[in-house]
Amino acid sequence: MSRKRNYKSNELGSTIIEFVVVALIFFVMLIGICAAGNLYFTHNALVEATRRGARFASMQAADATPGTPRTTASGTCDSTGPALTDIKNYTIYGNTAGTGPKLVEGLTTSNICVEYGSTPLDPSGQAGFGIGQGTVSVSIINYDFHFVVPLITRTIRMPPYRSTMAGESAGVIP
Repeated sequence: MSRKRNYKSNELGSTIIEFVVVALIFFVMLIGICAAGNLYFTHNALVEATRRGARFASMQAADATPGTPRTTASGTCDSTGPALTDIKNYTIYGNTAGTGPKLVEGLTTSNICVEYGSTPLDPSGQAGFGIGQGTVSVSIINYDFHFVVPLITRTIRMPPYRSTMAGESAGVIP
């Protein structure tokens, strides 16, 4: 016994076309969800990088050259201070040598700002940074995230990230 098909001859390909349209929308949404997850991961990684860099900067040994308090113009960074290169490398790589994988792909030393501030009631009467005096802030600025989804590709300028910590002894007794 043979079954007779109820398809009209002009509707034979409509099911395939409907599947292609629905599958295309589904897969674009799926890739978009993955890209949004990557954006959220990058946001958290940038927050962690500033925190890690500020913690490392605050723990510089007492014999490090004191940083000078300064206010930097928007979009500019300090170019002097104790172990500035080490702080930037630690923020990006997690080590002072500047080797190994980066926590955030595309993050460079030009994206990292280090700013020192002094404590107004410094016991020695001098402004500076060191054991128990002053603060250090590590910021990540001008970082561009590349959001890639089929048919929607954008570069997103991430907001500035900043962590500030007080100067600590790094185990050195004054």
